[in-house]
Amino acid sequence: MARLFGLIGNRADLAGSVLDLEREALLVDKSVLDRDTPVSWGIGFFQAGEFLLRRKPSDDRQGLDLAELAHGIRSDLMIGHVRQATIGAIRTENTHPFRCRDWLFAHTGSVSKWDAVRERLTESIPEFLRRNIRGDTDSEVLFHLVLSFLHDAGRLRDAPASGDDLRGALSSTMSLVDQVIREEGGDDEFPINALLSDGEILAAVHRGSADRGERMALRYVHGAQDLAALVGGDAMRKVRLTDPGMLRFSLIVSDLGPEQARTAPWTTLPDRAIVVLSRDGEPRVETF
Repeated sequence: MARLFGLIGNRADLAGSVLDLEREALLVDKSVLDRDTPVSWGIGFFQAGEFLLRRKPSDDRQGLDLAELAHGIRSDLMIGHVRQATIGAIRTENTHPFRCRDWLFAHTGSVSKWDAVRERLTESIPEFLRRNIRGDTDSEVLFHLVLSFLHDAGRLRDAPASGDDLRGALSSTMSLVDQVIREEGGDDEFPINALLSDGEILAAVHRGSADRGERMALRYVHGAQDLAALVGGDAMRKVRLTDPGMLRFSLIVSDLGPEQARTAPWTTLPDRAIVVLSRDGEPRVETF
């Protein structure tokens, strides 16, 4: 089991309140996990123009609260992850999120036939990116494949990336991995929940089976009602938001239970979806 969340909005001072508001969706009850497998967690956040990481490769607490783990982080963009390892050793280098240059990535799911496809996928990554791979997970290789496609499009560092650029890189990565798996005799699709960001845009991809618990759901926070829920009462005066309609946050969470994912104000994503989230706009959801 794993849990993944991404948050982006236009008020860094209220990001922690958004996580507190939806704390239930960010709780991981370790009683339902494999007790023989350590749990790792990490949070990446954008601050002062760069991504910073807070990661712990092994945590023996009986429950993890991602909202609590993010306490004190003042940022309008975060990616958080809880993991029980399926591929890769228990060490910091294998703990999500992964950072490379100005990019951040986290992923749940496993690439099928990994032992058979790993070398071919790794060799398809340009050397200048491949040498940045520090761990031994399928997730980090997926991340660098995405970066490879962004490089091919001239959007890795030469020019700002758009939502279409991120969507294209994620889609191309899945197509390549599907093809290699198929050529090695495996299933032509692998389940994936992943988040990718350059500090300006947050993109999510979801492909999986609800029967296996691989759901991803979206919570859009905006307007006066949500602002009141975040700060309440007299605290409203301290927020200094003259137009509550300007408030914008998008929170996306993976691997939710069926009741959580279907309960308003959450919106369950289709089984094959790519979502682009920004600080000031509404979520953009497309299927593939």
